[in-house]
Amino acid sequence: MKLSSQRVLDKIVGVPICRILSLFPWRYKRAHSPCVPRKILVIILSEMGSLVLAKPMFDFIRERYRGAEIYLLLFERNRDLPGVLDGIPNKNVLTLNDRSFRSFLSDSIRIVLRLRLLKIDTVLDCELFSRISSLFSLLSGAKVRAGFHAHTQEGLYRGGFINRRLLYNPYTHISLQFISMVESLGSHGTPLAKRVVENRLPQLSPMRLGSGEKHRFERRLGNDFPHLGDRKMVLVYAGGGLLPIRAWPSSCFIDVARDLICHDYAVGVIGPAEDRYLGERIASACEDKRCLNLAGYTRTIKELLLLLQRGSLLIANDGGPGHFASLVSIPSIVLYGPETPTLYGVLGENAYCFYSPLSCSPCLTAYNHRKSPCDGNNICLKQIPPEDVLNKAYEVLTKRTSGRQTGSMNVVTSS
Repeated sequence: MKLSSQRVLDKIVGVPICRILSLFPWRYKRAHSPCVPRKILVIILSEMGSLVLAKPMFDFIRERYRGAEIYLLLFERNRDLPGVLDGIPNKNVLTLNDRSFRSFLSDSIRIVLRLRLLKIDTVLDCELFSRISSLFSLLSGAKVRAGFHAHTQEGLYRGGFINRRLLYNPYTHISLQFISMVESLGSHGTPLAKRVVENRLPQLSPMRLGSGEKHRFERRLGNDFPHLGDRKMVLVYAGGGLLPIRAWPSSCFIDVARDLICHDYAVGVIGPAEDRYLGERIASACEDKRCLNLAGYTRTIKELLLLLQRGSLLIANDGGPGHFASLVSIPSIVLYGPETPTLYGVLGENAYCFYSPLSCSPCLTAYNHRKSPCDGNNICLKQIPPEDVLNKAYEVLTKRTSGRQTGSMNVVTSS
């Protein structure tokens, strides 16, 4: 289903169902006492990057509750992501097909029955936007259901099923809020998890990609693009994914690609198969064989990581590829505007977040279910000059950047 269709369905069907079910007694069965979970279901249905940002949470669960078995519920299109994060066996990954309403409904019934058989005792609902995850947490049969709750805030109504209620904080990075959700399982008070949050972000351990996989992929890339050779390659992600408003103008990516090519770098335009037209537009405008249209070239997340590892730098719109870059050694420049790096900044020592703090930015928030009031003229991104991005790119590529304190975030503000 399209994102617009999901929003309509969520509002027309989700809200009434949540309100009706919230009238029943289980709403008042608050889990006041701290618990020691044995079977934890984590629900992350949204975009792929969210699962990368949740990786520190999974590490924290394993450290805090060593004997607990972790299960994961996500959309089928993100099926190969858990293998990237390690530690969650395939048999513990449940997927929901959202390509059509019929498949969505049948899969929902199947998942609820499966959760009941598994006897899940604890659910961590990491969603902010969809109400279906809240319903899954209730219908799973789990006695402990942790998640973000509106309290007195508007825009976060998802029923009254959460009984370990975490206060959503728009000023704290989402990876830290996910960790606070785990903390809430053993906390007292209202709201839960009144803990000191250090002014530092979690760091991700690098992915270990097999040398055989790396060699096979590089051989395939070399056979398909023999003119690439050993030339350094800058990868570019110009798509906006499910939210096109997050995309820097393609003309800016063209300016950046042309300049990089003039400095004898190869440029690879990456993205899903549906971005092939965008990759072709940038490659055609460059009129140089060193600009490669690689949209749709990688068939799995693992192949994307191998491609990222081959690159020297990633320049990307806010989205999955920027977060995947934090799992390998490639430095990244990620462009923000409709969303803020304060909440969704890329984790990692070598990530640089460009951001224009306009009076209306960020406009994609938990309070409007990421439905921006913008008319499509995303000035917040348009006012990031290609020259600024190029200056930072060459600084990174020539390794002239100075080290920074571990755990802080590199935010480059454009005015």
